[in-house]
Amino acid sequence: MSELRLNRATKEWIIVATERAKRPHQFQTKIEKKKLAPYDPACPFCPGNEKETPPEVYAVREKDSLADQPGWRVRVVTNKFPALDPKKKLTKITGDFFRTASGVGKHEVIIEVPQHDRSLATMSAKQVEQVCSVYLRRYQELEKYKKFKLILIFRNHGLAAGTSLRHPHSQLIALPLVPASIRHLLEEAMRYYDDHGSCVFCDMIKEELSAKRRVIFQNKSFIAFHPFASRTPFETWIVPKKHHACFGNISSDEAKSLSVVLRHVLRQMHAKLNDPNYNLIIRTAPIKDAEEDYYHWYVQILPRLTTPAGFELGSGVYINTVLPEETAKFIKE
Repeated sequence: MSELRLNRATKEWIIVATERAKRPHQFQTKIEKKKLAPYDPACPFCPGNEKETPPEVYAVREKDSLADQPGWRVRVVTNKFPALDPKKKLTKITGDFFRTASGVGKHEVIIEVPQHDRSLATMSAKQVEQVCSVYLRRYQELEKYKKFKLILIFRNHGLAAGTSLRHPHSQLIALPLVPASIRHLLEEAMRYYDDHGSCVFCDMIKEELSAKRRVIFQNKSFIAFHPFASRTPFETWIVPKKHHACFGNISSDEAKSLSVVLRHVLRQMHAKLNDPNYNLIIRTAPIKDAEEDYYHWYVQILPRLTTPAGFELGSGVYINTVLPEETAKFIKE
């Protein structure tokens, strides 16, 4: 039988269509992927090609190495084709009906490692730790600017997930506004807090730990699980056990703990699903809501194993063809 499930944090309903369900192993990527070399002379992100990108704004480097030269471990540059321009002045929204505002913002690329053929799933523990540390440093730096209202860090892995360059990288976009979809998340979290007197994400952690069926990994600071109402097969949330509304509020030790869980989850996904395409998003509160009790930041990983079609796009209700209890068991085995 099919089943409707509600995500208490987002108030989104999903359909688990068990009558046309697949077994977890049937989601393994069948396409044979081309093996990459550790270095690609044509890649602008590879060492030696630093002049092919805008000047770096931050880097983790070997001792005595120079900016915009080889010797870096993680390198952050402004996107060469930015969605938003930090040099523009912030202007008020204008127009009675057709409204516009200046496209001010920051769009950065975080080049995660010098090696062209790596990914977060195949990097060393130290490399993933450095990436998470840079995420935190860049967030904390940009949240100081009053013109930015929301900072979004995300990673597109694979062509189906929207990546245009194979070299491992993430992106950061600082926005001068809070989009409606983020406001919706905040409003639902606030409504739950008003009704129950507790954070819905904190309660979700307690329920998942109690149920045990969807938890795939945890350490002292973070828990990773496949949500009860997963939108897609193998959707994964990594949630801090300590309440923080904002990613920028965590400590360097917590960033290190995050890197351990993140690496483990992606290594399992890489091994069990044959390196699937995925989108990774750090879902954090807007800067002005950084200290609120009702919201809780988390990492969302959405494997691109299915394609949303007319029903999903028309209704906003996603159809998942496999139970998260089964995908969690498969990933843990």
